[in-house]
This record gives sequence, C-alpha cells and structure tokens, in this order.
Amino acid sequence: MDHSHSGNPISCIAESVCVARQPIFDTDRKVFGYELLFRESRGDSCAAVTDGNSATAKVISDGFVLAKEAMGKGQRALINFTSKLLLDGVAYALPADTAVIEILEDVQPTPEILDALKALKDGGYTLALDDYMGEQALAPFLPLVDIVKVDFLGLNQDPDSIRSVVEPLRSFGCTLLAEKIEDTKDFTLACELGFTLFQGYYFSRPEILPGRKLSSSKLARMQLVQELSDPNCEIQQLAKIVQSDLSLSLRLLQYINSIGFGVRYKVDSVARALTLLGQKQLRQWLRVAVMADLSMTEQSHEVAFLSVQRGRFLESMGEELRGVDVSPDALFLLGLFSFVDCLLGIPMQDVLSGLSLDSELKQALLEREGRFAPFLNLSQAYEAGEEASILQNASQLGVPLATADNCYSRSFLWTQQVLGVHDK
Repeated sequence: MDHSHSGNPISCIAESVCVARQPIFDTDRKVFGYELLFRESRGDSCAAVTDGNSATAKVISDGFVLAKEAMGKGQRALINFTSKLLLDGVAYALPADTAVIEILEDVQPTPEILDALKALKDGGYTLALDDYMGEQALAPFLPLVDIVKVDFLGLNQDPDSIRSVVEPLRSFGCTLLAEKIEDTKDFTLACELGFTLFQGYYFSRPEILPGRKLSSSKLARMQLVQELSDPNCEIQQLAKIVQSDLSLSLRLLQYINSIGFGVRYKVDSVARALTLLGQKQLRQWLRVAVMADLSMTEQSHEVAFLSVQRGRFLESMGEELRGVDVSPDALFLLGLFSFVDCLLGIPMQDVLSGLSLDSELKQALLEREGRFAPFLNLSQAYEAGEEASILQNASQLGVPLATADNCYSRSFLWTQQVLGVHDK
C-alpha cells in the first residue's frame, strides 16, 4: 500500500499543478531560495477551466503551497508575474515574507503597472526584475525593485558588457543576482562584479576535482544502492541493513512518523516500521537514504533532492507504461545515479566503472543515447520548465501529458517526504 499521500490535502493540489524549482545560492553556496516554475496539469480535473488568467492565478497560489512544503526556514520563493497578474493583484495571495514578485522581462513600466508595484512595495513585498540586460525602457522599474537579475548568457558572458549593465545599478542599492551561470568562469566573474546571488546550471554540474578517487566506503554505498534495486532483495536482508546502522534506524522512524505518511499513532520500534513499510517502500526509502548520505553541503543537498526526485519520477513513469519492456527499478536507478558525478566530484565514467550496471543504463548516463535517454531528457525538461521539450519527450515515450504531469507532481511530494526537507 502506498501511504505517501493518504489524508494529505497537499496531494490534492499535486493533481492540478506541476512545480519545478531552480535553486538560487548566495556567495557561501548556501540556498537563498528558489525560482518556482509552475505549469497547470493536463489532468481531467482541469479540463473545465477555460479562463487562462484565473487558471494561472490558481496555479500560482496552489503551486506556492506545494513548493513551500519543501523549502527550508527563511528561504524565499521567486515567482514570475505577467502584467495581467500584477494588475489583477494575484500577488496578494502570497505571503510577503516569503514570496519575491519577479517582474517578467516583457512587462512594460506603464503608470498602472508602476502603481501596482508601489502598492506591493508598500505592502512589504520584495520585487525582482527578471532578465535585465541594460534596457533603457525598463529604467523606471529600477528605483522600485530590490533584486535585479542580470542575464549572463544573454550578454554572451562578456565581462565588459556585463560590467556596463552593472555599474549604473550600483546607485540604486539593489541586490544583484547573476542568472544563467554556466561554469566556474561565470561564477568567478559574477563575484568580482559584486553579485551576491547566483542561479544557473553550473550548480548542478559536476565540479570534477583532479586526482580525486572514489573511496571504498562510497563505492560500497553505491554498490548497496544497486543491490537494493533488485526486486528479489529479501526483506530480512533489508532489515539487517537498517538495524545495523543507528543513523538509518533513527531516520526510518522519523520518516514513518512524518505528517504525510498517514500513520495514526507513534511508531517507536524499527521492526514495526519495517512491517508497516513493506518490502517495496523499504527498498525505495533505503536507496534514497544511502544516496542522501553522499551530500555534504547545501549545494549538494539540492543535487541530491533533484536526483531522488528524478529517480521517483522515472520509476512512476515506468509503472505507467504499458507494453514496454522497461523495469521501474532500473528507471529509479537511472534517475538516482544521473547526478552522482556532481555529488562525488568524480567523472561519471570513473564512478560507473566500479559498478556492474546494465549496459543500456550506462549508455544513457554516459552518452545520453539509447532507449533510456528519452526518460532522462523528459525529467530534465520538467526541471527546466521547457514546455516544448516536455511535449516532445512525453510523445516520444508514448505517455499522455496528464500522466507525466501527475507523475512529476507526486515525485516532488514523495521526495520532500522521504528526505524530510520540511523539517529543515
């Protein structure tokens, strides 16, 4: 039995909205907050909604509730607003101490828009200007906004171009956020130019440290994750793994007593917890717990969250596919291992060489080729909020979009539950 959403009203929201999040880090690589990307789910429950603007307002308020569950204390949520949403006052449905109202780059500073922003500012809201590249037409926003996001990729990562955009901003005293940071060079340049917040693919890319080798203890953990992906792994064997590790035992009890699990009384016995979970859920939880132990910093915790969510999303997709010879367990492993080079700072080839993985899984992880590759591409499209790519990859896999949306939303909830991030 799947307890992951019984009696949990949050799971009802997950039926109608998909949330992807992109972390924003400060100079210490700690998480300042997330840009939240919302999409209305294509599930049947949404078919009756015809008014695009009211749907968007609902998606924003519901999506925020969903995402907030997986955010740490004091972290902020940056949410994109169109002109219509700003003028309709949708922002007031969000808490001023957490939400950051992000003004999309195509919003024009008309008198009505400026009045709406001044009112939000007076109401204690934090305002951010998105994708700024020095456009003169957007200058009226600058005295009002608290954060300016400068698009490094849009400025071709050129130091002189970025400097010419940044210098005039200093007199406004706003916080500078460098977005679309692709590599170490971008990050270093942004720091030198006075940026204090950073967003981009760089933070989920492997930072390979020359000469670093996979330690025997970490290799043993990776091998354990692989063994746990065998559906024939006996529950007695799983129980032995948990009971021989105090940290795992405590975390298992914390997990099973968490709000979302649906147990109506406190479970304080590991044996009882094992019985309640059953073999399948115990294997899932153990694989996640072992992988999460590889993350030591806030940045790597974010990568761990992403890899676990990918694993659960792809596993769910495998369970939905009919007539396709793809094991859900193999798909869970594919998602889980897809960021292992980032977590360990070791090339993927070196990590995989110590594991006896299926050759097609290795091909997908190393080359993004073969029959498993579209699964990884679909998860990446969801994470980036790329609508066209989501449609293309779901279609290639023969999965209805409503099904994929639902799997993605539920994977977000499940990951937050098993990693206990709402307790941070």
